[in-house]
Amino acid sequence: MALEKDPLNLIITGVGGQGNVLASQVVAWAAIREGLYVTVGETYGASQRGGAVMSHLRLSAESQYSAWIPEGQADIVVGLEPVEALRVIAEFGNPKTRVIVNPRPIYPIGVLSGEAKYPPVEEILGKLGELVDRVEVVEATEAGETVLVANMVMVGALAGSGLVPITIASFEEAIAEIIAPKDLQSNLQAFKKGMEAITKG
Repeated sequence: MALEKDPLNLIITGVGGQGNVLASQVVAWAAIREGLYVTVGETYGASQRGGAVMSHLRLSAESQYSAWIPEGQADIVVGLEPVEALRVIAEFGNPKTRVIVNPRPIYPIGVLSGEAKYPPVEEILGKLGELVDRVEVVEATEAGETVLVANMVMVGALAGSGLVPITIASFEEAIAEIIAPKDLQSNLQAFKKGMEAITKG
């Protein structure tokens, strides 16, 4: 499989505690197995659970690129949380961007304390649809056996979407390399559920 553009710019976004960094590591290792150059950059809105987390991945067949994707240049956004997906699209998206998003909200402290309001998920998804080329909604937290493997459901959805030139075998080998043996089966099952969810959708 060839890259549709070079570099191919991917952002995985969510909040602390969702396994965002682990998901980006799996994608990066799988891409390296395909012989691609991969650059990964991470940003953290807060060091504690609940803060925004964003991973930039740049895949190239030709050379290494800087870790930070320029504004408006994301080709694919995988959102583990809907508001964070919209936040990333506002800065890095464009009308050709494709989005895969888990619609389950994670409410920040301001919302939980009543100081702020979380917009209705339908509104968030509608706004995403206005801003980008395509939005695939994957119920990762429903499809995953636990919240802890929802990130791997989303990686599976990315793999099954055909948006990245990485074989399923490379993804599974990367998961086997990175995930602890005791958690391997649950993560592989979540990965397969994500693939099934995106192909059925």
